[in-house]
Amino acid sequence: MDTIEQSRIEENREIVRAFIDALFTQGDLAAVDEYLAEDFLNHDPPFDVDTGREGMRRAAAVFRDAFPDWQATPDLLIAENDLVAEHFSATGTQRGELLGAPPTGRTVTLRGINIFRIRDGRIVERWGRLDELGFLRQLGLAPDQE
Repeated sequence: MDTIEQSRIEENREIVRAFIDALFTQGDLAAVDEYLAEDFLNHDPPFDVDTGREGMRRAAAVFRDAFPDWQATPDLLIAENDLVAEHFSATGTQRGELLGAPPTGRTVTLRGINIFRIRDGRIVERWGRLDELGFLRQLGLAPDQE
């Protein structure tokens, strides 16, 4: 791998890290405009939001409204060519309504894996798998395992 290619891969990794921090940890909804391409496609949108940029902005807003202290931490970022894979943990205390459930005051953790594709310095695609069942169990919205 040449130096230019390695530099581009590192830049892609930093784009994802900065995007996650700005949108989910800082709650900066304008990060959608800065980091996501106009033709962004979210292949696995959470909460049935739109698959485009506005859907990502809406998902982030829903989390910030319910969990004002939401902190997303990339536990692992692996980059190759134009792809960046992220394994993350995010935590927050439920202070607002979420999915029709009133605030519980519980601190919950959401874990997941995302894959982002970068083009010309902007994120153009996302694929993701979140531990939604574990998350819902922590909120009391799904039965515990027996």
